[in-house]
Amino acid sequence: MDVFARAYEYAVSNLGALLQALQQHFLLVLIPLAIGLLLGLPLGLWSARSHLVSTVMINLFNALRVVPSLAILFLAIPYFGLSFQSAMIALTLLVMPPILINTDVAFRSIDPMIREAAYGMGMSNKQVLRLVEIPLALPVVIAGIKIATVEVIASATLAAFIGAGGLGVFIVRGFALYDNAILLVGAIPVALLALLAEIGLSTLQRSVQPPR
Repeated sequence: MDVFARAYEYAVSNLGALLQALQQHFLLVLIPLAIGLLLGLPLGLWSARSHLVSTVMINLFNALRVVPSLAILFLAIPYFGLSFQSAMIALTLLVMPPILINTDVAFRSIDPMIREAAYGMGMSNKQVLRLVEIPLALPVVIAGIKIATVEVIASATLAAFIGAGGLGVFIVRGFALYDNAILLVGAIPVALLALLAEIGLSTLQRSVQPPR
């Protein structure tokens, strides 16, 4: 318990720096996630509509998933330097695969007979998408967003290695000083944010699940 008490004391005595790091961490999470949603959702829908596009997209983004986040981060450094921009690019590439792939799977797995029935009722393409396909696909899409959110919350700590800030600053400092109390000041908020994202998005996913 002593290490938690020391972590609390350190957090209180460095409250300004902690709040700044928390704000930076939110930006490191929200900006890549917003870009990932803006790009991943329409690309995933396009992929679900075309076998050729699906083959290219899924293989490309599956390949990205096996590349460690830290490796992507350091690959961006020669082009963008030790900057916030490098972290944004690396984290955006991290969130894209689960969003795009789950969107593709969600729309591709819809029973074609359901679409045919909707068209048979006189619905247009836009109406079928809005009233039939999106409600059916939404739980799987949200599952992909949940994976992406939890991953980017955890991986945003790596931005501290290139001076982009975030809660990872305290984790890096704790490792450097061999001080677990400082490390916990960064690790505990990251764990809590990931847990809250998991619970919140899981609840949302269950709420949009069509009744059986």
